[in-house]
Amino acid sequence: MAVSAGMTASSARTFAANRAVSRVAMTVVRDGVRSRCTRLYEDGSLRVRFPNDDHLQAVVVNTAGGIAGGDRFAFDVTISPGASLTLTTAAAEKVYRSIGDDAAMDVALAVGAGATLHWLPQETILFDQARLKRGIDVDLADDARLVLAEAVVFGRTAMGEQVAHGRLFDRWRVRRGGRLALADTFRLEDAIAAQLAQGCVAAGGCAVATVLAAPADEARLAVLRELSFAGEVGASAWNGLMLARLVAEDGEALRHDLKLIIPTLAGALPRIWTN
Repeated sequence: MAVSAGMTASSARTFAANRAVSRVAMTVVRDGVRSRCTRLYEDGSLRVRFPNDDHLQAVVVNTAGGIAGGDRFAFDVTISPGASLTLTTAAAEKVYRSIGDDAAMDVALAVGAGATLHWLPQETILFDQARLKRGIDVDLADDARLVLAEAVVFGRTAMGEQVAHGRLFDRWRVRRGGRLALADTFRLEDAIAAQLAQGCVAAGGCAVATVLAAPADEARLAVLRELSFAGEVGASAWNGLMLARLVAEDGEALRHDLKLIIPTLAGALPRIWTN
C-alpha cells in the first residue's frame, strides 16, 4: 500500500490489516410466476435483505457504515433466464477520506435470456480526499432487460461540504450477447473541485449520475426527453441501448431528476427510495 507522509511502515501494515473486505454473491431464478433468490453469500460488512413485495427486491446494507481507503467491496449477481430483480441500498453509501489507498468496488452482473435486472443503489457520497476505484462489468443476453443507475455526490451539499481533492475512477464494460456494447471510463483526480467547476466537466455542479437502459430505442428516448429536470441531462440511444448523463448543482437536485428517470425506464422506484 502507499505510505502517506508521517506514516511509518509499521503503522501502514497495521492499517492494511484492518481494512474491510466484503462480498455479496447471489443468484435469482424464476420459480413459476415468481422470482426467488436461490443462492446468497454474504461476507464482511455487506448484508442483503428482501422486503415483502410482489416483485423481488434486494436491499443491500453495509453494516460498516461507510467505505474507507483500502477497503474492498465486491458484488456478483446472476439473474437466471426469465427471472427479475430490483437491487438497491438501504441508504446513500459514504466514502471517507483516505490516507493513501483507493477503496475498491468491483461489480459483476450477469442477466440471462428474458431476465430483468434493475440495479438502482442510492447515491454514493464522497468526502474530501476520498479515493474510490470502481469497476462494473455487465453480461447481458440479447433479450435481457437492464436499468442501471449510479449516482455520485461530491460532499454532503446540505452541510456545505466540498470535495477539494480526491480520486474517482469509474470503469464500465457492458457486453450484450457476448459482444462489447459499451466501454465507458470516467476519472476525476487530485483537484476535484477545480475540475468540477470547469464548464466542460460539471459547470460548478457537484452531483453526477449515469443511467443505462436496455433495450431502448428512439421512442423510449423521446419520452425521457419530455421530462422536466432540475439539472442538466443529456441522453442518447444507439444499437438498442440508451445512456443518460446527469449533472446537478447538489444532491437534492440530482435525486429529483433520478426520481423522474428511474420510474420512466424501470416502471417504479424501489420503495426504500420514497421512505
